[in-house]
Amino acid sequence: MSVESASVVVTGLGAVTPLGKNASLSWRNLLEGRWVVGPVTLFDTEGCHSHVASEVHPLPELEISAKTCSRLPRASRLALPAAHEALAMAGLWPRDLGRGLLELPLVLSTTGGGMAFGETFLRLSYQRGRVRGRLPLVARYQPQQQVLDLQEHLGFQGPSVVLANACASGSNAIGHAADWIRSREVDCVLVGGVEALSELIFVGFDSLQTLSPDLCRPFDRNRKGLILGEASAFVVLESQEHALSRGIRPLCYVSGYGHLTDLYHLTQPSPDGSALIGALDQAVKQAKLPPEAIGYVNAHGTGTPANDLMEAWAYYRFFGEAFHQLRVSSTKAAIGHSLGASGCVEAVFSILALVTRQLPPQILCEDPMEPMGPILVRKSETLRPGASVASVNLGFGGSNAALLFSPYEPQ
Repeated sequence: MSVESASVVVTGLGAVTPLGKNASLSWRNLLEGRWVVGPVTLFDTEGCHSHVASEVHPLPELEISAKTCSRLPRASRLALPAAHEALAMAGLWPRDLGRGLLELPLVLSTTGGGMAFGETFLRLSYQRGRVRGRLPLVARYQPQQQVLDLQEHLGFQGPSVVLANACASGSNAIGHAADWIRSREVDCVLVGGVEALSELIFVGFDSLQTLSPDLCRPFDRNRKGLILGEASAFVVLESQEHALSRGIRPLCYVSGYGHLTDLYHLTQPSPDGSALIGALDQAVKQAKLPPEAIGYVNAHGTGTPANDLMEAWAYYRFFGEAFHQLRVSSTKAAIGHSLGASGCVEAVFSILALVTRQLPPQILCEDPMEPMGPILVRKSETLRPGASVASVNLGFGGSNAALLFSPYEPQ
């Protein structure tokens, strides 16, 4: 006998971004059209084409000792406050409010993890020729360290998954967690992404000539490339039954998820946008909604020539006659591209757009490319009533992911 799949809802969210130490402050600054881009301070960029990024300064304070804090990779220091915020909103923190929920599955997305610790170890070793006393840096630089840090400091255990398939990691992490719940394998999952700036990744993108020397201008005819950023974002996903049994009113449904991989090129999307169109098609079919039910898309929008051109015409083809009713913006112009965390950060922004019906404006686009001009969000625009929102992310290797969030309607 087949078991009916569970409805997946969002009950909590949290974020740390260059725009703010929590989700509400980041959202408020985003709606006001603010952006953060400045000189890289975390490492030397001499010899690079670009010298700017979107950094988080200062890091949020943690309620732990200074000694313990010094042992945490920068990525963990970004992740912990965002995860704590999401759990608190979902009524799972403090733990005594979580009805003894000591086992909580975790899905985490990242590209660099705590790579900065490994870089610091090598840098100090080259400079001073000694490794004594620095081995903890090596021991704690691995991606799974953020999982261990979250479990230790938030006080729960459970199965965990780390996803690292480039810039679509965050969207796929949420999609994976939602599938986990739909299959009734689990009732509740903490899912999020974290990315701290690292020298290796920055220099790698710079060598590919994908970084802008000044600003990220998504969907602008004169776009020069992307700006790297760092951030973390978490959401609590639950089956609707589990959330209601705890007396929690969900924020929204995770109504659809799609993922396809194109084999066109290692670092460039297929110009025809077929994989992105396919991912969106999978998402709306799972949600049992027509494309015109989507009122807003938080686009991947990196500001690179190849991505934005493909993405724009993929939307034009997918939405068809509904294209001109659509509203689109890329929030990477404001906070940079946080790689493995971007899908989760942009999912949080998409959920907030759905819940508040306020739309983040497309900033820094002075000369819109065709056919995007008429559909880019302007300041103070709102989401039409009853519409769903989509969050789209693409990654190197051809990964295309689409998430669909729909208004929560009590049954």
